[in-house]
Amino acid sequence: MHPFIPVEPTDRPGHFRMTVPKQLCVGPPDRLFMFGGVGLASALAAVEAHTGRPTVWAAAQYLSYARPGTVLDLEVIVPVAGKYNSQARVITRAGAQEIITVNAALGSRPDSPHHQWAEMPDVPPPDACPEMTIRWSRDPDDMNSQWERRVASGSFGRDRGKAPPSADGIGRLWVRPNNPDLPIDRLVLAVMADFLPSGVGNAMGANAGGNSLDNTIRYMNFVPTDWVLADIRIHAVHAGFAHGRVHLFARDGTLLATASQSLIVRIHG
Repeated sequence: MHPFIPVEPTDRPGHFRMTVPKQLCVGPPDRLFMFGGVGLASALAAVEAHTGRPTVWAAAQYLSYARPGTVLDLEVIVPVAGKYNSQARVITRAGAQEIITVNAALGSRPDSPHHQWAEMPDVPPPDACPEMTIRWSRDPDDMNSQWERRVASGSFGRDRGKAPPSADGIGRLWVRPNNPDLPIDRLVLAVMADFLPSGVGNAMGANAGGNSLDNTIRYMNFVPTDWVLADIRIHAVHAGFAHGRVHLFARDGTLLATASQSLIVRIHG
C-alpha cells in the first residue's frame, strides 16, 4: 500500500478498495469531501498495481463527491495491453454511485531519447518565499495540513483579492509534503497537480477558486527532489468556467509532469 494513498487490492480480480480518510479531504469542516487529486491518484495506484506499468498520462472526470469514511470500489478495465504500453480505464464507485472515471495510458519504451524544452521560471528558492496561508476556516486535520506551500509569485490564500487581476494569469507555488519520508512520485504529483484551481483567485484579482471538472496529467522525467515548483497558468475564465494548466518542476529544473484542468469558478464573499 502506498504511504499516502491507501488503496488496497480485493479478492475480486481487477477491483481495489479505498476508505476515504479525513486527512485527504477538503472543504468546510461539516461538509468535507475527498480532494480531487486524491481521486486521480487513487485510480493511478489501482491501475499501476493491476498492470505493473507506470502511468504515461491520465485524465479524470469528476462526477460526484466522496465524504470521509466512504468505502470506494475502484474497478480497473484494460481494453488494450501491448508489448510496451497499456490503455486502461478506472471507474471509482461509492456503492452504485459513480464518483470518478479515469482513462489512462501506461508503459515505458526502452532506449528512447530524452529532451526537455519547457524551462522552469526564475523564482526565489522556497526558503525565501512566504508561506501560503489558508483564507477560510477548516478542519485542522484535513488535506491542507498535509502540505507546505510557499508563494513564489502571485496572490494565494488570504492574499487573494488584495491585488489587481494578473496581467498574464500566472502564479507559482513551491509545494512539498509535510511528511519528509513521503516520496514525490506519480501519485503525489497527481495530488499536487490539483492545486491548479488555487491560481484562479490570483488571475482574477478576487477571492475566487473553483471545483474541478477534470484533471489530465502527463508524466515526464523523474529525479529526486525535496520541493516541487507548481507553475500555474490560468488561460481564460468564461461563462462560469476557468481553464488552465500547471507545469510541475523539480528544484533542479527538471519537468516532472504537466497537467491541465477545467473547473467551475466560485467567487467568495
